[in-house]
Amino acid sequence: MPQVFWDGLFVGSFYALIALGYSMVYGIIKLLNFAHGDIYMVGAFIGYTILTAIGGTFHMLGLFALIIVMMISMLITGVIGVVVEKLAYQPLRGAPRLAVLITAVGASFALEYGVAAIASPNPRGFPVRLDGDFVLVLGARVTIPQIILMLIAGALMIALDTYIRRTSTGRAMRAISLDMKGSLLMGVKVNAVISRTFFIGSALAGAAGVMAGAYYGKIDFLMGFIIGLKAFTAAVIGGIGNIRGAMLGGLVLGLVESFGSELVGGQWRDAFAFAVLILFLTLRPTGILGERVTERV
Repeated sequence: MPQVFWDGLFVGSFYALIALGYSMVYGIIKLLNFAHGDIYMVGAFIGYTILTAIGGTFHMLGLFALIIVMMISMLITGVIGVVVEKLAYQPLRGAPRLAVLITAVGASFALEYGVAAIASPNPRGFPVRLDGDFVLVLGARVTIPQIILMLIAGALMIALDTYIRRTSTGRAMRAISLDMKGSLLMGVKVNAVISRTFFIGSALAGAAGVMAGAYYGKIDFLMGFIIGLKAFTAAVIGGIGNIRGAMLGGLVLGLVESFGSELVGGQWRDAFAFAVLILFLTLRPTGILGERVTERV
């Protein structure tokens, strides 16, 4: 049982990082950015490319080199997220929701098959594989790389929460989520804040992609599809639009998957995750920390 709990928390930390991007974007412009999971995939491929290029340098610098590569990937994926927002979403900001949703699906396919055309559709072995000896902690087998990756994920989530709650940009994000037109009249640079939101969310997804590649050891151009849907599920479970809810939802989904795999078998873990989504949408559609909002007309 302790092992199942630990495995759930570890996987849930990846879900939480990606779910933050979904939740931030939806909270501000009410957009379900289904291309977000593919930003995670792009981040993994950026990390793969850089680590392949530097070759043996990684073995000399160890984990420090991986952190540097992760930061570079965060920067590049953040810029890609902003470009996608400028090209695909900003021109449709006043369009019907369905048109924007279809555009998001199109952006997802563009990223997936763009990477497949550039890097080939064949799965790639990640140049770095984080593994090591395990230690027993309260009956669970825990490796040092797992602890390090969870600490990095936790640090990123705490930094984001502090940024949203303590900075002027964070206050602007919260204001836009409540009333975009009112924020614009009050002098808030709405387009700049939205672009920054996409940058931050995409950067976090890029970090998760590098960490997942280094831990699991394999990447492919479709790796963002399922985890993107699961991260969206995590955002809904926690309360989409709520930053802390996305973090909590990711951990809850990871635990649900882990215990579900233990109970009904690993081949059913995806079905189990989406069954939980349906249950939450039925019983508590606003999520764990979400609040029911009445639209003003």
